[in-house]
Amino acid sequence: MRLPGRYDGVARPIVTYGSNPVLHRPCAPVTAFDRDLRHLLLDMFASMQAADGVGLAANQIGVDARIFVIDCPDADGEDVVGYVVNPTLTLLPPREGEPAEEVIEEGCLSVPGPYAELPRAFRARVDGVDVHGDPVTIEATGMAARCLQHEVDHLDGTVYVDRLPEDERERLLAEAAGPGGDLPA
Repeated sequence: MRLPGRYDGVARPIVTYGSNPVLHRPCAPVTAFDRDLRHLLLDMFASMQAADGVGLAANQIGVDARIFVIDCPDADGEDVVGYVVNPTLTLLPPREGEPAEEVIEEGCLSVPGPYAELPRAFRARVDGVDVHGDPVTIEATGMAARCLQHEVDHLDGTVYVDRLPEDERERLLAEAAGPGGDLPA
């Protein structure tokens, strides 16, 4: 599930909210497991790193494909680094002493700047496949579990601000747009 030289790809521009319809619709399943897929994953890791992100879905760089990458610490401070092709998300019950969910600030590379408090499950698992089509699983807690949920939301056509009340969403989008009134393309 890890790619050697994973940051050796070419960073691509991040698609911002409202600038490309691919960000607002469910992504197509990946069916070709070839060199192009590997290059896409390398570009996704490079794009995430260049944007100082902790996760990135393919549609955030304008690609209609069910893939995400992650490099994010979990509740124990351990880095969760990897990728999943054609992921399915399962929200897991908390273990003893863990909260069922956390409400903390969340942000998004596609809505640059503002953050908003959003409830997410504390523990989550994503199942899918790797670049060869072999099964992979990522289970995470805390911030990494939040990231798994956030990235699968992207692949389902939902940006985190879409989960907020309309007035808060509009305020955050206006803040991200700045004085010119437009989000960067």
